[in-house]
Amino acid sequence: MQALLDLIARHRSGHAVGVTSICSAHPIVIEASLRHAQRTGQDLVLFEATCNQVNQDGGYTGMQPSDFVAFVHGIAQRVGFDAGRIALGGDHLGPNPWTSLDAAAAMDKADVMVAAYVAAGFRKIHLDCSMACAGDPVPLPEAEIVRRAVRLARASEAAWQQAGGEAPVYVIGTEVPVPGGATEAIEGLALTTPEAALATIQAHRTAFAEAGLEDAWQRVVASVVQPGVEFDHHSVIDYAPDKAVALSQAITTVPDMVFEAHSTDYQTRDALDALVRDHFAILKVGPGLTFALREALWALDAIEREWIPVQRQARLREVALQRLHDAPGHWRRYYHSEGAALAIDLNYSLSDRIRYYWPDTHIEQARQHLFDNLRGNPPPISLISQFLPHALHALRTGTATLDPQSLAMAHISAVLDDYHHACHDQDRS
Repeated sequence: MQALLDLIARHRSGHAVGVTSICSAHPIVIEASLRHAQRTGQDLVLFEATCNQVNQDGGYTGMQPSDFVAFVHGIAQRVGFDAGRIALGGDHLGPNPWTSLDAAAAMDKADVMVAAYVAAGFRKIHLDCSMACAGDPVPLPEAEIVRRAVRLARASEAAWQQAGGEAPVYVIGTEVPVPGGATEAIEGLALTTPEAALATIQAHRTAFAEAGLEDAWQRVVASVVQPGVEFDHHSVIDYAPDKAVALSQAITTVPDMVFEAHSTDYQTRDALDALVRDHFAILKVGPGLTFALREALWALDAIEREWIPVQRQARLREVALQRLHDAPGHWRRYYHSEGAALAIDLNYSLSDRIRYYWPDTHIEQARQHLFDNLRGNPPPISLISQFLPHALHALRTGTATLDPQSLAMAHISAVLDDYHHACHDQDRS
């Protein structure tokens, strides 16, 4: 992770640079990210898998950590991207997938997961033990969160000593947003106070030292705080720099660390620029990219309805929504509406719970059928203009082709452009 350490050192020396942390396991998003990096000349691409996506039990993707590494590297090889420029991180690594168990059993599972991530080659490890397990008090006291995080750091260090290679770096923090966005409408958002942010860092520093992990503490590169950004199903709270001045300045008193901002999905370009300038130098994005993918797929479905004879249509959107109704397990606890309101949630929610369903066999077959239809009979640019204007721009400027996958990746790349601008284009050296 030397590239990430070097980037943070540059940020701390006064350069407004950062890194986009791409949290997605969809192959089109991964490929779009790599091709975007090729086009923009990025030295480092950071992909992260969450504890729910990827774990020793398979997660909702069916992948263990070693499978995810092979998956990403396989796409990189296919597109001609140097795997040495890819960094891999584990997000929210802790007992979150097993909170129905008591703390002892859930933390045993978390130990195994963290070790499996490190053994597979993940080197950016977010230690997140902020969630309560069965029988725990709610909220979980910070002292217990810290104790559990240190336990996982010990498991990570042991796995690294056995696996070799670059040493892992760590992200800490107890005020951690809900993975994937808020589950209910946002009724107000409290920023982390500077005092709380610094107290959390000090508590971890002390606990690492008491556990004999002083060397590992030197590789703690960031802390997660709430800078005042969040999204729920249909609204976004934008970053307000004037409200975060004190929090932003607090991290400047801590050597070699920056803040990591979660839930930056759907922030404006100006907001992302401001976050990086204000030392939130690691920008997490996940649902925002799969939301863009869903937008592109729905647009291609609309083009098919205009362009392909009805008897040959794949009807991807229709197939996908039927599968969501047939198997509601991945979205039922998030969406509580009914009727037309539920249809809006399933189609268009910013929390994008449809992302769990893309690997479904029926949906993937319909997607392939849709792409085959449009490859066999490419649509005119007038239809692309109507439904995919970002992709049309890429097509006209030579960074995309008429292939439907290329058009979808161009739409995703429009989101990545804003992150790239924030992380790379502000360097005034």
